[in-house]
Amino acid sequence: MSIKNAPNPVPQAGKVMLPKVNRYILQMAVILGILIIIFVTLSIMSDEFLSLTNMNNVARQVALVVITGCGVTLLMIGGNIDLSVGSTLAFSCVLCAKLAAGGMPIVWASVLAIFAGCLVGGVNALTVVKLKLTPVIATLGTMYVVRGLAFILCDGKTISAGLPGSFTALGTGYIGPIPTQLIITGLLVVLFTFIERKTVFGKYEFAIGGNKTAAKLSGINVNGIQSVSYIVVGALAGLSGVILGSRLGVGQANVGVGFEFDVIVAVVLGGTSLAGGEGSVIGMAIGALIIGFLGNGLNLLGVQTFYQSVFKGIVLVGAVILDNSLRTRIK
Repeated sequence: MSIKNAPNPVPQAGKVMLPKVNRYILQMAVILGILIIIFVTLSIMSDEFLSLTNMNNVARQVALVVITGCGVTLLMIGGNIDLSVGSTLAFSCVLCAKLAAGGMPIVWASVLAIFAGCLVGGVNALTVVKLKLTPVIATLGTMYVVRGLAFILCDGKTISAGLPGSFTALGTGYIGPIPTQLIITGLLVVLFTFIERKTVFGKYEFAIGGNKTAAKLSGINVNGIQSVSYIVVGALAGLSGVILGSRLGVGQANVGVGFEFDVIVAVVLGGTSLAGGEGSVIGMAIGALIIGFLGNGLNLLGVQTFYQSVFKGIVLVGAVILDNSLRTRIK
C-alpha cells in the first residue's frame, strides 16, 4: 500500500487526539472564555455589578494584584515562588505612612518604602539563591518576620495622625479621567510584557524555568537572574503597599493578609506553570480580573467570606488541573 493511500492512524483507546494548537493561544482562549462567562453571569444576577462605581472599585482592587503579579509571573516562570508579598505590602504601607507622618516629603517616604520592599526581596534572594533553601520555606519565613516588623513599626496601631493631604494623591488621584494607579498598572503590564517577550532577561527566565542545569551549562548567570527577580518582586510589592496606604489614607499592619494567595492564583490561572518555564504577564492580568470579578460579584450577592475562600481554592485547583491537562495533551 502506498503511503499516499495509507489510512489515518487510529487513536488509542482512552486517549483524545487534540489538534496541534499553540498551547499559549489555547490557554488565553480558555481564560478569556471564563472571564466572559463570569462577567455576563454576574451582570445578570446583580444590578449593581455593571455600575461605574463598582467597576472602578474592582479595577482599583485588581490593580495591586496585577502590579505585584508582573514580577511574580517572571519569578515563577523561572521556577521560583514568593509567599512574602502580602507582608511586604503591609510593611511598606506602614513605613510610608510612618515617614510621612514624621514630616518626610511624601515622594521620599514612598521611595524609601519601595526600597524597603527591595530589601525584603534581597533577603529572599539570599536565602533561596545563596543559602539554597526551598523557596516556599524561605519566603514563608520572611512572610512571618516582615509581618511582625510591620506591627512593631506601628506599635500595632493605625497610623493616621499627622499625615499630609498629599498622602492620598497616588491612591485616589486622577490623570485626566483615569485613576493614577490604573495608569501605573497599565504601564507596568506593558513594560513587563516587553521584558518577558523581547529581552534577554525574559528569555533567560524561560530557560532557567525550563531546565536550570542546562541554563547553567549554557553560560546563563542563574543566581544573578533569580536574585534580580526576587528584588523586583519586593519592589513591586512595596509599590503596591504605598498605593494601598495612599488609597486608604492610613498606614495599617493588618492589610494584605491573603494577598500572596490572590497573586499566585492570578498568575497560575493566567497560564504560568508551577513547574516553571511557561507563563504570561497578559495571562496573569486576565487571571487577576477573573479573581477580582468573582470576589466582587460574590460580595454583591451577599456570599459570606469563608465561602469565597472555598471558591478561590476551587479556582486555583482547577487552574492547575487545566495546566497539567494542556501540558500532557499539547506539546
